[in-house]
Amino acid sequence: MKLSRPVSWFLLAFGAWSWFIWITFAKNLWQDGSGLAFDDAGHPTAYFWIHLLLAVASFLLGTAIGVIGFRGVRALKTPAGQRDEPSDAPAPERTGA
Repeated sequence: MKLSRPVSWFLLAFGAWSWFIWITFAKNLWQDGSGLAFDDAGHPTAYFWIHLLLAVASFLLGTAIGVIGFRGVRALKTPAGQRDEPSDAPAPERTGA
């Protein structure tokens, strides 16, 4: 499947945005002083673990989407003769030596 240039760039930008947003969110969650993420003894609460899991999952999905976008952008810049796409021509037959 071939992605168009705008779609490829959108996916790549989404991946970069995910890195920025979710890493910032995780840092802010770790430094939370409101009492939601950590109890009075300083131990992580269920709120912390759930939101950390959401951040990690979103970060991984954003990374995968960004990789798809990067591969799409790279494929658009690669000359057609150098792509690793299977050709429609039959493979040459080898003769025994």
